[in-house]
Amino acid sequence: MPTMPEQPSLDFISDPERVSSGPAWPVPLGGPDLELAAGLAPDIARAVAAIDWHRVQRDLDAQGAATLASLLSPSQCHQLAGLYACDEGPAAGTFRSRVVMARHGFGRGEYKYFSYPLPALIAGLRDALYPRLAPLANRWFAAMGLPADFPPRHADFLGRCHAAGQKRPTPLLLQYGPDDYNCLHQDLYGDLVFPLQVVLLLSEPGRDFEGGEFVMTEQRPRMQSRPMVLALRQGDAAVIAVNQRPVQGTRGAYRVTMRHGVSRVRSGLRHTAGIIFHDAN
Repeated sequence: MPTMPEQPSLDFISDPERVSSGPAWPVPLGGPDLELAAGLAPDIARAVAAIDWHRVQRDLDAQGAATLASLLSPSQCHQLAGLYACDEGPAAGTFRSRVVMARHGFGRGEYKYFSYPLPALIAGLRDALYPRLAPLANRWFAAMGLPADFPPRHADFLGRCHAAGQKRPTPLLLQYGPDDYNCLHQDLYGDLVFPLQVVLLLSEPGRDFEGGEFVMTEQRPRMQSRPMVLALRQGDAAVIAVNQRPVQGTRGAYRVTMRHGVSRVRSGLRHTAGIIFHDAN
């Protein structure tokens, strides 16, 4: 069960690029001509190739989160948010299940897990973003003393998940109305966990909803939790740490624990998509 941190300080992050980072570990980053992007929709491939991945690396090393401005167009956001009206279940095809958060103590609001095959936009982003993040995931795991063997292709990583019994797709669509919120949590789903995930805001703050800020907390050893608020607009994405990440200290790297959630929506309707790279038991 998620628990709220005690007596936190609050850190509003509207431009993570301005946050100073600690010592960075070098990591190879794929270029725009990366073979792994072959076969993707041209608009998705162009959007992913245009991202400053060195800046993303610095922000993730500094705070466990990095924003990707305007990754989706307003029409793509509207298209994805509109899918929420589709029924869930094997007969419907779009979603495999629906979760009402209050029934499980997760908060208020609801979400639906997509079925395979995933919508083309979600599948394309999942395949295009993974190879950009896998080198960083391997570097983080190596720094934390964990097996650093994430393959360069997402299909190969999913093959490992499925062989381990994690066969259910985890990308999801979330819907929040007035007074809804999401408790601090981690999206783990099984023993095989890719340490990074992507959140996409599909609604426009101030127009479609008020409140509903995306919140993260960082717990360092023997310290109180540090909250962060990521200021996102419609079409923006955030790459965030799923569980733990390394921080470089004076005596080497140590682990910090990350959680994320959503503050109370004061009015309106807020839609978000989540892209998790590992599948579920």
